[in-house]
Amino acid sequence: MDYRAAWRGRARHTVFTNRHDEARLGAMIDAWRADPERPPHLHVIALIDAALPGFRRVPQAEPGLTLDLLGAAPGAPFGVTLAQLAARIDLFRLDGGDAVIDAMIDDDTARAMARLAARDACLVLEGADAMSAPALGAAAAAALAAHGFVFEEGGKRARFAGRKPRPPLPPDPQRQAIVLGAGIAGSAACERLCARGWQVTLVERHAGPALEASGNRAGIFMPLLSRDDNIPTRLTRAAYLFTLRHWERLGGIGHAIEGQACGVLQLARDAGHAAVQRALAAGGVGGRPYPPDFAEWLERPQAEALLGSSAPDGGWLFRRGGWARPGSVCDALLAACGERLERRFGVGSVTVEHDDGQWHVLDAHGIPIAHAPNLILANGAGAAGMAETAPLPLSAMRGQVSHIPAQMLPRLPLVLCREAYLTPAAHGICSAGATYDLDPDPVLSLASHRENLARLRGLLADPHAAEGAPLQGRVGFRCIAPDRLPLVGRVPDAAAAGGTERLRDVPRHPGLYALLGYASRGLIWAGLGAELLAAQIEGEPLPLETALVDALDPARFVLRARRSPRGPQAADI
Repeated sequence: MDYRAAWRGRARHTVFTNRHDEARLGAMIDAWRADPERPPHLHVIALIDAALPGFRRVPQAEPGLTLDLLGAAPGAPFGVTLAQLAARIDLFRLDGGDAVIDAMIDDDTARAMARLAARDACLVLEGADAMSAPALGAAAAAALAAHGFVFEEGGKRARFAGRKPRPPLPPDPQRQAIVLGAGIAGSAACERLCARGWQVTLVERHAGPALEASGNRAGIFMPLLSRDDNIPTRLTRAAYLFTLRHWERLGGIGHAIEGQACGVLQLARDAGHAAVQRALAAGGVGGRPYPPDFAEWLERPQAEALLGSSAPDGGWLFRRGGWARPGSVCDALLAACGERLERRFGVGSVTVEHDDGQWHVLDAHGIPIAHAPNLILANGAGAAGMAETAPLPLSAMRGQVSHIPAQMLPRLPLVLCREAYLTPAAHGICSAGATYDLDPDPVLSLASHRENLARLRGLLADPHAAEGAPLQGRVGFRCIAPDRLPLVGRVPDAAAAGGTERLRDVPRHPGLYALLGYASRGLIWAGLGAELLAAQIEGEPLPLETALVDALDPARFVLRARRSPRGPQAADI
């Protein structure tokens, strides 16, 4: 088809297709590249019949090109998947034979398509092969017509002409921002904004990046599994897959990023836990088995052959997982920002003020450091001391990692974990940990060290492993919310919220955004969290299902406080 007429005059052309066809997708991208009057952005959203359900944003090397893959849950109606999509669609391309498309379109689906349709959006029917085009059945055609799609003669194309007013698109943002905090969350925010042409000032109290919670020698990256495929599992799956692809674009593990994609073996705790995991492996997700390169259950002989030591109850192998030094990830992200990033490091404690549409960051003496219309808080537990975010229920959780001389441990071929983790040696040191406690003391603790050693010995099934290991390691403080999910989005104005009951109605501080609460999963969550926030600010299609977006909204705590029988309490909000 001739796409040029559909995308002319648009800054972003967003296409939805029910079939991820590489040849047709390639033809569309080639047409976009070849058109001198093309829109700056081409965004393709494709429904796929995948083993892993959920939305997946696939980072592309080419600026202006975005690809989202929507893995529908087995048996889920087309309309159910569309209902979780937050986008404005310019072109619906429905592909397949008559029976395929007719079966997809019912009243719920047509309603969902109308909700997503941009003004004058096109709908094109394409055949299962390039030489044919289906004709809609009467019921499907009537459902689409009832929701505003007007068909041309021949019934192969339609244009959306719904009478219901379209919600206004957000105004183009002023593409200038301050990011507060140069850990993994802040570094990812800088990279995702600079990639969209923003000018960003990064403000950090320390002399360099990744000197607080992101300063450990090694963090592990792996997906999360659960029997009910719950929200943390779905979020972590989407973020993990995004991160793997995104890191490749930054230069890759073992190159631009220090670490190893050596795999992770997560051991079962005992025979009962192994039985539960075995059932999970048999059922997979949504009734489909996990792809082996994503997650594979290993029984005892396989696990022990791989590990080279005891694994009496088996475990999960995550082949594409491994470990990375978070500071090197921050370095790679910031390097990718180029000249659009201004770094203000070593500024010490700061305060922020909002005046006349601008956020101002001031040092401890009240001297201005930076100003911009947008401020992104990625300062972890430091956000608890700021007036705008103090009402949010964030806490600082201490984590101590022990550094074990490699010669005191058997050589590991991969990361080993259960209640704790142990990494292969890097520069002669293995990392073991990490503790979780509310102790505010930043000094290495002998008790925490002994706790790490005890868990390490349990992992290795060796009561004498690392015996006599010196007290060496690092203490960091994770920023954690009560539900253990991150806070991504606009910061709520809790004092002005009144009795509102819906997220979209919660008042927000103008131009103020949060990337907080990453707990111990910042290495995985940071990239997709920053991508989600940047897409929200820019008014782009979102890379996650709306249910997950809502679950991450910082304003969720305002609503929970409203619903509490005690009424709103500062500790709840």
